[in-house]
Amino acid sequence: MPKGYSHIVIGAGTVGSAAAYWLSQRCAERVLVLDRFGLLHPYGAFGDHSRIIRRVYPSAAYSGLTDAMFEAWAHVERESGLPLVTTTGGLDLAEEGTAGHAYVENSARVLEELGFAHDRLTADDIRERFPQWRVSDATVGLYQPDAGVLDVRRSVSAHVSLARAAGVEFRTGAVEGIDLSANGVGVRVATPEGTAETVHADRLIVAAGSWLGPLMPDLGLKFTLTLSQEQVGYFSSPHLASFTPDRHPVWIHHGPQDTYYGFPVYGEAATKLGRDLRGRFITEEERVFEGDDAEGEILAAFLREHLPDAAGPALAHRTCVYDLTPDRGFVLDTLPEHPHVAVFNGAGHAAKFAGLMGRILADLQTEGTTAHPIGAFGLDRPAVADPDHPLTFRLETPVGDGGRARAHG
Repeated sequence: MPKGYSHIVIGAGTVGSAAAYWLSQRCAERVLVLDRFGLLHPYGAFGDHSRIIRRVYPSAAYSGLTDAMFEAWAHVERESGLPLVTTTGGLDLAEEGTAGHAYVENSARVLEELGFAHDRLTADDIRERFPQWRVSDATVGLYQPDAGVLDVRRSVSAHVSLARAAGVEFRTGAVEGIDLSANGVGVRVATPEGTAETVHADRLIVAAGSWLGPLMPDLGLKFTLTLSQEQVGYFSSPHLASFTPDRHPVWIHHGPQDTYYGFPVYGEAATKLGRDLRGRFITEEERVFEGDDAEGEILAAFLREHLPDAAGPALAHRTCVYDLTPDRGFVLDTLPEHPHVAVFNGAGHAAKFAGLMGRILADLQTEGTTAHPIGAFGLDRPAVADPDHPLTFRLETPVGDGGRARAHG
């Protein structure tokens, strides 16, 4: 008779590891986590050192969760003894009259609505407060002091270690399929030896990241999941002291064509930046794990124009993959016909919320509900429910719409 579990979690990355930890805190007795590559592998969305953590979104559906987001990380810091969040402040920049300017203005209105501290900055303000920047006279800024750096790899390590100490079992093996039933789930797992076995559980959490695609038919999910190959670069310079976390914030530059984002010196003796959603769409088989010099030169050119003291030789290029819903919004819900199965998709911007997302998934699969407003992330919204929904890759939740708290049976 196959060994049964109370819960199976597919994926041991940022969200899956968090879900495993929070299940252990919710007294789930027999929890199994399955990951095709094993623990702390270099192939997932949690690779590299850092991710931006911030409150700035043009929708209260996201910004409204940030108090709980920061509290979830503070909890894990206390339990693990590891620092996970480094506060630097965050700077959003855009030129007046552009789509990026609309993003910044909408985000500022959300911050005002929610009562979060922030400063609106003119071009002269930016030059005075952050002399590292070279900006046009038409540039405006939005500064939010709570933003910073999340040590994403350390966060996964902390969640995994805490979960294992609480008795959660982790196994390596690619999930070959999911069988849904009224009273539980069966998950077929290919072992490292190449054979297949079926493990059973009362409840299932799927947090497979960019490997969700092959499992979607078994889950009855029909939305388009688009993969985008992304790249970041680390650059050395003689002026790194001007870009330490106490002297320079995390930042996002919403340009007329491209959005760039970057970090102070953290993890490597270099500054880090990337170009958001650069448009290199791929299949699962086409992903690469080494960066290229062509994209590196695009990033270097941005530094030479806007942050010249950070420009210098490339230290390293690293890659990741965005897993995008049509509207680039999260999926966080239970299956309508199978409420014992919960699914999460982070759409390429979930790392900052990973601890909270894991906590909510554990709530849904132990209590059947959550106190947090997650209605905006449901499977019933048009971008996910309609398989022919256009691919906008833009958050479509109206400004100020925090979503409704939802109960799940």
